[in-house]
Amino acid sequence: MTMPESNTPAPGQPVEERVPVILRASAKQPTVTYTILGVTILVFLVQMLFKNYLTPGYDWPFLLGGKINQYILKGEVWRLITPVLLHANWLHIGFNMYALYTIGISLERLYGHKRFLALYLIAGYTGNALSFLLSPVASLGASTAIFGMVMAEAVLIYRNKRMFGARAQGMLLNLGLVIVVNLAFGLSAGSGIDNWGHLGGLLGGLGFAWVAGPKYRIQPVNNGGFEFKDTVTRENLWWGFLLSAGLFTAVVIGKFIVG
Repeated sequence: MTMPESNTPAPGQPVEERVPVILRASAKQPTVTYTILGVTILVFLVQMLFKNYLTPGYDWPFLLGGKINQYILKGEVWRLITPVLLHANWLHIGFNMYALYTIGISLERLYGHKRFLALYLIAGYTGNALSFLLSPVASLGASTAIFGMVMAEAVLIYRNKRMFGARAQGMLLNLGLVIVVNLAFGLSAGSGIDNWGHLGGLLGGLGFAWVAGPKYRIQPVNNGGFEFKDTVTRENLWWGFLLSAGLFTAVVIGKFIVG
């Protein structure tokens, strides 16, 4: 997603649209995106170190932090989030980190550091939670969080069509195609893809972004111009958290009770 640019609409439109409208980014530098990239790559290098040299054939970081249902049921609940730092091979991490880089930079600038980090962690958690609930297969990877980011980007564009202008429809169609193609690929035989994890990430990203994601309106500023102002409040952030992570947590607790 490219940052929307200010423009000067044609005469005959409302007065606030006949002058440039400024969009002030919530974060100037995508430091959270870069930090997640660095930490994830570092963890993967540790995985390769163990798998290839220290304990050949054994991926100890995965054994300690992967989404493995039997260990989660024994109380190792950190496995509902730590899989976002783990990857199976170079292709796996390469694809996910490329997606994080291309989507995360612009999304973090609009979301701000804290809200973007919350989105990433919530989508990663809800993806692993749904996989824990519906899939017995062990899994790992940041794609749960990546799918949440893709959905959050779609929600951002949909709720702020005025800001993106004529590009909005095409951008939404492209994102929808990305989601459908990736989910369809996960259904193919022998893909080894955890589609439940992807779906959980999508749902978590949808819930959080719809309630807590940026919602802009045009308002005047002191210099006589106009700017897009994010109207989301701290209360929205808490409701977004409860709607996404809270609901999934309630269902996970139910699985622990039932066994």
